[in-house]
Amino acid sequence: MPFPYPLVIFDLDGTLVDSVSDIAEALNLTLQQWRLPQVDEAAVRQWIGEGVRALTATALRELRAGVAVDEVMPDMMRNYGQCLLHHPQVYPGVREALALLQGEGVTMAICTNKPIGFVEPLLEHLGLAGYFSAEVGGDSLAERKPSALPLQYLAGMFGQPPQRCLMVGDSATDAAAAQAAGMPLAMVRYGYLRGFDIERAHAVAAVDDLRELLALR
Repeated sequence: MPFPYPLVIFDLDGTLVDSVSDIAEALNLTLQQWRLPQVDEAAVRQWIGEGVRALTATALRELRAGVAVDEVMPDMMRNYGQCLLHHPQVYPGVREALALLQGEGVTMAICTNKPIGFVEPLLEHLGLAGYFSAEVGGDSLAERKPSALPLQYLAGMFGQPPQRCLMVGDSATDAAAAQAAGMPLAMVRYGYLRGFDIERAHAVAAVDDLRELLALR
């Protein structure tokens, strides 16, 4: 049987790539520049998913920093870019799953809340860029996940109704975006779940390894 979804849209951080150490490094460099306390990586892992601005705002709020996120963001974005390629890790099974899907003629795209300017360099660095026909970042459109807009945009780009596409993610943000778009959802059990119970996501699959997606055939 062919794979039932001609377009598969992947989240990036926490689904394909573990980038938390680099994000935490960038955040802590920024906090240091503003003479604020450091935060540990475990805390940062709980804050990822809504984009870099939301992450920074959460850190400032948790630290009761008394400084506006708009003031801090230029430093955070500069540090984010500098730390982007330090230690990102592709999750086990990702390369193999992407190759299998590509071999079956499935079109693949990225929908992430990471700023779009950081997406292609990260994919190129990790040798993943060749698998994806399009990427949408958190600042590509007027709205980001959990809005339905990015998923609807990608589905429309490839002439597919949302119900014939598959969103693959790791968080409540991804689940909410898929639900809003009327798009089937697959969840990974690793990544940045932030306490989200994936059994409540009404996913067509919940996997420990992306190669398990091929069982949907």
